[in-house]
Amino acid sequence: MFENKERTAISDLGEFGLIKHLTTNFKIQHETSVKGVGDDAAVLNFKDQVLISTDLLLEGIHFDLAYVPLMHLGYKAVQVNLSDIYAMNGIATQITVSIGISSKFPLEAVEEIYKGIELACNKFNIDLIGGDTSSSKQGLVISVTSIGHAAAEDICYRNGAEEGDLLCVSGDLGGAYVGLQILEREKLIFLENPQLQPDLEGKDYIIERQLKPEGRRDIVDLLAQMKIKPTAMIDVSDGLASEILHICTQSEKGCTLYEEKIPIDPMTYETARELGLDPTVCALNGGEDYELLFTIKQSDYAKLKNDVDISIIGHITEKSAGCNMISKSNVSHEIKAQGWNAFKG
Repeated sequence: MFENKERTAISDLGEFGLIKHLTTNFKIQHETSVKGVGDDAAVLNFKDQVLISTDLLLEGIHFDLAYVPLMHLGYKAVQVNLSDIYAMNGIATQITVSIGISSKFPLEAVEEIYKGIELACNKFNIDLIGGDTSSSKQGLVISVTSIGHAAAEDICYRNGAEEGDLLCVSGDLGGAYVGLQILEREKLIFLENPQLQPDLEGKDYIIERQLKPEGRRDIVDLLAQMKIKPTAMIDVSDGLASEILHICTQSEKGCTLYEEKIPIDPMTYETARELGLDPTVCALNGGEDYELLFTIKQSDYAKLKNDVDISIIGHITEKSAGCNMISKSNVSHEIKAQGWNAFKG
């Protein structure tokens, strides 16, 4: 939880004073942003088609303030939204941020959240153009809407995969979920003995995968440079299995996934084993990796076959063949989505 000797009550500023205080450092960078914060509505001007996505993060459902730093939370809230724009093969340019704050949060805590938001905006060249603030009796609530653009012919949907297309994924998978398990373990140990310090040594990568994910704008740029337009694309927010099934269902196709081809970082693999977890299951069902899963035509294979950050993990089949994973022992298993569900529990 936020600890600081300085505690300024948010009520001292009032709603408009708070918004002005939090957004003073945010600069408009895009010509498409005609008017940002400060009026009744933002004004945008796009020549391309406009992409819009919204995500809601609720304390106790999507994040636990026992181990999530507020600055990281602000950064992540932006990233999970930008990822949806990148999953459409678009370029994100603006966000709005709305936040509900309980009385336990002083101004300094909210400033930490906005520092994270500002970091994400600066890194990914995003304009903050509006939002809202409110008191909340249910804990901390953050809602971010991301806005982006793409030429109509460049937009990728989930329903364009064709039989024979190659199934590709960026980066590596399962790290965010295994990082979460480490954080949950250390939280329980702390609750039993508050004198003990968290033991996170050597786990930096997977902890960062959970607390500070990165939207894959670079993959969108890379595919454009390679002159590859994916036939279907989605971001991996709920686990590889769930996202594969989304593409196959909406494209009315089946697929064959090869377990041995799924990219899993050595730290993810070793830590999963330490925790008694199957690394492949973590990759299939863990979620929150925010990598891009996409299909390409076989004719584009030569363009990306040597790229170390993109793995070809399977191919698209006819619908009647179903969605299957071939295990390392060469046994076929039906792919089932058991990913994270916000309405469970």
